[in-house]
Amino acid sequence: MSTVADRKVPVWQAKINANIKVAGSGPPVVFLHGAGGLLWDEFLEKLAARHTVYAPELPGTSEGDPDAISHLDNLWDLVLYNYEVLDGLDLRAVPIIGHSFGAMLAAELAASNPERVSKLVLIAPIGLWREDTPVANWMAVTPASDMVKLLLHEPEGPLAQKMFGVPDTDAQIKMIWSMACSGKFVWPIPDKGLKKRIHRIQAPTLILWGKQDRLISSVYAQEFASRIAGSRVELIDQSGHLPTAEHPDRVVGLIEDFLGA
Repeated sequence: MSTVADRKVPVWQAKINANIKVAGSGPPVVFLHGAGGLLWDEFLEKLAARHTVYAPELPGTSEGDPDAISHLDNLWDLVLYNYEVLDGLDLRAVPIIGHSFGAMLAAELAASNPERVSKLVLIAPIGLWREDTPVANWMAVTPASDMVKLLLHEPEGPLAQKMFGVPDTDAQIKMIWSMACSGKFVWPIPDKGLKKRIHRIQAPTLILWGKQDRLISSVYAQEFASRIAGSRVELIDQSGHLPTAEHPDRVVGLIEDFLGA
């Protein structure tokens, strides 16, 4: 079990004290979490076995600092903020792994300043839109059981029970607040302009998607791949929107092979 440390980096004219979870040893990788917030889980634990993992928390979601989100107004602010975080960590050209909302952010970072991202892993990213296959409106999903159906391949399986089975009011409030913070940068979903910038990505790119993803259909995997030169797609069977939780060994194995290539 790796030791997870909290590293503070003052950024944005010192108005935000960014919190980054850090663990492991070896070559650095950055992980950008999804809309539900950062959870140090089995996937990150396995990734930290061979890498130093830096996992920044979205401003506003760090313990005791909900007001940090008020200093960023739009997606471009968030992109620039993350460059400042990378600068504070002294990470100049680094592999970036992102999931869902975090994957869209990773793509924006790689497109706007290609020199900063050495390799890119996009896990079920949002950011593109197809009228024939719209992304589910996760911001309006109630009750919690419907959210589980969107996220997991087996919404009544043991993983669902482990993650969502026992109501935890504090955890639910934290997740809802995290979704609200991320919603500031992605709502409305259809178009934040990534399709106009995505062609600028130069980093070797691996796109991972759960084959049974009901939140963002896996048809988007080829949509992203067609816009990123030289990218590669891996579909993960028996997986929904959370392949990192449903198949951590498989996902980490694919990422390790990709980063080592």
